[in-house]
Amino acid sequence: MKTEKVIDHIVDWLKDYADKAGIKGFIIGISGGIDSAVTSTLCAKTGLDLLCLEMPIHQAESQETRASHHIDWLIGNFDNVKRQAVDLTPVFDSLIAALPAVKNEEDRFMSLANTRARLRMTTLYYFAALNGYLVAGTGNKVEDFGVGFYTKYGDGGVDLSPIADLMKTEVYEIARFLGVNQDIVIAPPTDGLWGDDRTDEDQIGASYPELEWAMKMNDEGRTVSEFSDRKKQIFSIFKRLNAANQHKMQPIPVCTIPNDLK
Repeated sequence: MKTEKVIDHIVDWLKDYADKAGIKGFIIGISGGIDSAVTSTLCAKTGLDLLCLEMPIHQAESQETRASHHIDWLIGNFDNVKRQAVDLTPVFDSLIAALPAVKNEEDRFMSLANTRARLRMTTLYYFAALNGYLVAGTGNKVEDFGVGFYTKYGDGGVDLSPIADLMKTEVYEIARFLGVNQDIVIAPPTDGLWGDDRTDEDQIGASYPELEWAMKMNDEGRTVSEFSDRKKQIFSIFKRLNAANQHKMQPIPVCTIPNDLK
């Protein structure tokens, strides 16, 4: 990858999009992960306003620390960056208290994880509307279009996606070129939605390089029967998640009413 040229291309694309939309800047949630670090840095390089939001919800201290240090680094390197901290933990806890109880708490773990992402999306759009900013998405190609590893109307609820045509490994390459803090570069990827230290690989069952390989094989029309052992397992994981999450990747289905019924 021609890393420097890719960076310039994305920055120019962001500036052009904002200019045509008549928007003066961007807003992004900073998680302490590689994707938000790279996306925020690319937005900062446009010279347009960038508001970085910290939105902890029972967050691991290490994640909060990485996020805070990254924003410090951005502010130290770019004059157009501002920060806003919003503690969403009380909001989240109040919502849980308002919801009906369930017999088995584990039955709603996934619903509550997605709720965290949707509270953050709501907060981002609140500040976006106040300031006239665009919400910049942080999804990469394998997450957004490979396995659908994101929350619909949560971190998937954005105005534009600067890095969605980059594989995860390419995002890391850009991060190293941009000089993103090393603690972010070496941290195992996590969605930060569970209040513990589980990683993306723990949840998915495969690493991002493995998923990228599977995505390439799928694009080439390969089938599960062509592989064995670990490769078969990885490809099966990819195919299962890709099929299950098509509802995230395809436009919302619309029931079209025949003309003779109108």
